Formats: sequence, structure tokens, C-alpha cells
Amino acid sequence: MTEKKNVSIKDVALRANVSTATVSHVINGTRFVSNETKQKVHLAMNELNFRINSVARSLRSRKSYIIAFLAPILASEASNFYFMSVAAGVQSVLKERGYHLILSDSSDNFEMENKEIGMFDSQMIDGLIMAPASRDYDYERLFGDYSVVYIDRVPKHCERDSVLIDNKTATKEAVQKIIDKGHRKIALLSGPLSVTTTNERYEGYSETLMSAGLKMDDSLIRFEDVSFESGYNSMGDLLALNPTAIFVTDNVMAMGAMTYLQENSIRIPDQLAVVGFDDFQWTRVTHPPLTVIQQPSFQLGVKTAEVILQRIEDGTLGKAEYRLDANLIVRQSL
Repeated sequence: MTEKKNVSIKDVALRANVSTATVSHVINGTRFVSNETKQKVHLAMNELNFRINSVARSLRSRKSYIIAFLAPILASEASNFYFMSVAAGVQSVLKERGYHLILSDSSDNFEMENKEIGMFDSQMIDGLIMAPASRDYDYERLFGDYSVVYIDRVPKHCERDSVLIDNKTATKEAVQKIIDKGHRKIALLSGPLSVTTTNERYEGYSETLMSAGLKMDDSLIRFEDVSFESGYNSMGDLLALNPTAIFVTDNVMAMGAMTYLQENSIRIPDQLAVVGFDDFQWTRVTHPPLTVIQQPSFQLGVKTAEVILQRIEDGTLGKAEYRLDANLIVRQSL
């Protein structure tokens, strides 16, 4: 019985009719290669049953080709959907460049973040993409010798690149749309201001009201823990104050608020206009369909992957901020 021959990069190059350097660039993502050539190389690799020796590859390059993604993936059903969509965007880029993605849940808890980052430091990763649980903590002291990009949120002590949604501009557009519909008593139901996303949405709400000459009424503003129950209960409290419209900064809280309104036969938008944040399937099938700010979650992941890979390849640190636009989707709740 003859011994099975190991397939080499040279064998793949001969089968694909390209140079060994081209095969190497396709595997390592070190240079631009056309999609047509990539397909030829991948086809040859499949036909020859070629497998990349990731350990040898790491030792030769002193790279692991692994990027970690730390976010509150399992904190709630909505965050799971949102951050998994972000992760899919990250993965779509990493896969093309020969990198692997590790997902890690922070549960929106700093102690859990600390533990997970410590684990990354004991392993070999090339980069970390992170949605921090706190905007007040200085995370720099935790990071090892790898590239870091903040996604969706940033801490106050930000010394790294960040890729974010333009929350304030999107919120201003939504609240202005509510005002244009004739509403003057507009309630706000929000998560806590401990993360930058909710803080920016609150700023967009308050600045738009002030620009329109409307008085800020603190009794119409609720900052609660993000949950279905807090949305449900807070909606009841706010409704007693007779607002004509409400802006909800979180999808799970919006679900609770809408449930309360429907159970109590509140006519939307006749008695109360409602605008939420994030576009999920349920927002389109509720009665009436919910007006929302739609975040480009997949594109957020794509951009973040591009930023961190550029830093890894350049071997540089940076503090650039990238903002993606969100879209206001107007439906019958407004």
C-alpha cells in the first residue's frame, strides 16, 4: 500500500495554473487577487483535498489568523439578533482574508469582560473587536499585544479605532419627524446611560426638543434596565401622564411597551404615536406596523473587519472614528 502524498501549495498552483505566490496570497490574504483567480485556487484546493496547516502557518508568520469578538451576544433576544448580524458581517470579510472568528459573550457585564480578555491574553489572537459594557472604564490596561477596534459603543477613555452607528443624527431625524406630525408632548423610554449608544440617543432626543422650542419634561423620561418587563411597566406609568407620542431607544423595551398598549386597547397612532429603535420581524407584523430606526448591523461588521485587518497588516495603532448612517423607516405607528 502506497503512502498518501501530502498536497503542497505547488500542487495547487499547478492545478489552478497560477503561481505559487498567488496561491499564498489567496491563503494569507496578503495581496489583492481577483475573484476569478480566487475561485480557481479554491477549486484546485478542493479537488486536491488541500488543507492549510494553520499551526505551521502561524509559526512562520508569528500570526494566529484569529480575531476575537467580545459583545453582549446573549444578554437578550434582541442583542443576540443584532450582534449575530454584526458578527456575520465581520465573518464575511475575515473568511475572504483567511482569518477565523471567535465569538465570546460579555453578558454586558464588566467582570465577565475582564475574564474573557484575560483568556484572550493567554492565547494567541491577532485582534479583538469589542462592544464595551461600560463607558466609564479604562480598558487599555486590560489589552495585550494585539489590535483592538471598538464596535457599536466606545468608552470615555478611547485610545483605539471605533466603528459606530450615528445614533444622535438618526434620533434627531426620528424625533423631528414626530414633531412634524404635530406632537408636542413626547415621552422617552430608554435603557441606562451607562453605554454610549443610549447616551447619544438621549442627546439626540433632548437637543431636537430644545431646537424646536419645546420644554424638557423630566417626568416624561424613563431610564430603565433593558427588558420586556421594564418596557411594559414603564409604558403604563408614562401613559398616565398623557403624552401624545413616545420614542423608545431599545427594541426589547419597545416590544414590552407595544404589548401594554395593545392589551389596554390604546389606538396607535391616534391616542399615542410610537417610534422604536432597530428593525426586527415583529415590528413589521404588529398592529399597526412600528416606525423604527433601522441600523445597518451587517455593514457595521464589514467595516469593523476591514479596519482591524488594515491595522494588523500595517502594524500600527490608531484612534480613527467611523460612523455609519441609520435609516428611519416610517410605518403606520406614527
